[in-house]
Amino acid sequence: MKLPTLRHPAGRLPTALVLAYIAAAYLGGFALLIHATPWSWPLGVLLLGHGLVIAAYLIHDCAHQAVFLEREWNARLGSLLSVLVGGCYGAYDGLRLKHMRHHVDRADVVAFDYRAILLARPWLLRLVRALEWAYVPAVELLMHGLVIASPFFVEQYRPRRRRVLTWLALRGSALVLLGWLAWPALLGYLVAYLLFLNVLRMMDMHQHTYEVVVGLDAEPGERPAYAYEQRNTFSNPFGHSPLLNLLVLNFGYHNAHHEKPTVPWYRLPALHRELYGGGDREEPVLPARRFLANLHRHRVARVLNADHGDATLGQPVAEGPGFVGVYGVSFLTAL
Repeated sequence: MKLPTLRHPAGRLPTALVLAYIAAAYLGGFALLIHATPWSWPLGVLLLGHGLVIAAYLIHDCAHQAVFLEREWNARLGSLLSVLVGGCYGAYDGLRLKHMRHHVDRADVVAFDYRAILLARPWLLRLVRALEWAYVPAVELLMHGLVIASPFFVEQYRPRRRRVLTWLALRGSALVLLGWLAWPALLGYLVAYLLFLNVLRMMDMHQHTYEVVVGLDAEPGERPAYAYEQRNTFSNPFGHSPLLNLLVLNFGYHNAHHEKPTVPWYRLPALHRELYGGGDREEPVLPARRFLANLHRHRVARVLNADHGDATLGQPVAEGPGFVGVYGVSFLTAL
């Protein structure tokens, strides 16, 4: 088997470091949870949750062929990491297809709109709103649940049944065994996973005011222009701190990513400075304290919200998000 070739030769060290960190955070996090002392348990939750965050954002780089030159090696690494983050119930190719539609069609493309499901079931809507009020990412849990359930209720996803059942058996058995051997570790894993989902959507929900388009298999209509993409895309880095932004693998530099999607995570800050450091273009950066306040203020209203293109046209970006934001647009759910 031919060994992989890095897309960027300068990426040897950062790629090795990020892979080593993911492994250390995953294994070390579980070790601390199993140890289950008053200091090790919360530290294990944070370490494991953060390892999942970094793994997810490296999947994102794999989807853009930003890690290796060879498509198959990006797919192999992305598929392996998707097992760690619970995205393995849908195929990696499906995950990548959905995300590419997001970039090419300049829209938030989904297989079906979860909002219709909630509106048809008032009891479920009330439950989801209550959980979201308590900062439980209920919509994201629902979306992951739909990936698992859809092969048993939607005919076109029927071929995925074996995959879903296989991973349910494997992951379910592992969780049962973990709970039997060390129930505090199982509890810690569940808390870490909720933390992980909250971090991912904290970044996702404020990065676009795109239309929500239902239908992954539908033929795309007329695509909006490049100018539409940039004025409806927002960056949300944590100030200018390299360390804070590394906590989310520089995912906050989102306009730079949309400008050149194959640029890897470690080059995004430099690309952002190159694009906006000269003063010729308005820096499309949402101040961290404002998008965090927006996250809190609209956490319940966001359940049924679907933002529309050019919703903030004419509003200064520095004033913060002039829009509510959306749930259910994670690149980890292949629906």
